[in-house]
Amino acid sequence: MPSASPGVRGIDHVGVTVPDLQAATAFFIEALGAEVLYDSLVKGQPPQEGPDLQQRLRFLPGSSIRAMRLLRLGNGPSLELFEYAAPEQRPPARPNDLGIQHLAVYVDDMDTALARFQAAGGEVFSSPHELPALEKGPGNAFCYARAPWGTIIEFITYPSPQPYEQQTALRRWKPPERG
Repeated sequence: MPSASPGVRGIDHVGVTVPDLQAATAFFIEALGAEVLYDSLVKGQPPQEGPDLQQRLRFLPGSSIRAMRLLRLGNGPSLELFEYAAPEQRPPARPNDLGIQHLAVYVDDMDTALARFQAAGGEVFSSPHELPALEKGPGNAFCYARAPWGTIIEFITYPSPQPYEQQTALRRWKPPERG
């Protein structure tokens, strides 16, 4: 196993394709407290398209990017929203499909976060569950939910020490508290 760091400092952003950039932005603001950083491409400007872009991004021929926006989400990676015009779009991946299956957000108050998400139009799958096994501890919990267009979002909190911490000096990344 290589021991030298490849220079990776962490996750910068997560890209999410949405059916309507404005509606998705409003949802992320209302549901998760996101803030708009900037628009890379505004609807109404010429779309980004063509063979060169198709080659770089590997999207379906005939597709074009109609709008792009970067959102700040707490003290973690940003969200980059994409709105495409495309000849066809598949539904979002299911958890059992290959590839990235969900986005997890760390919350301090699970019940408040889930209520806000649901009030904004998201679907909460169940009540929060205790984190299992090596993540277990008082107040450590998770819950899965779905955004209106189908992206799966996990809510997670682990205010208590976790048993895995007794097995390694490594620690999972935890966003700093907002000041």
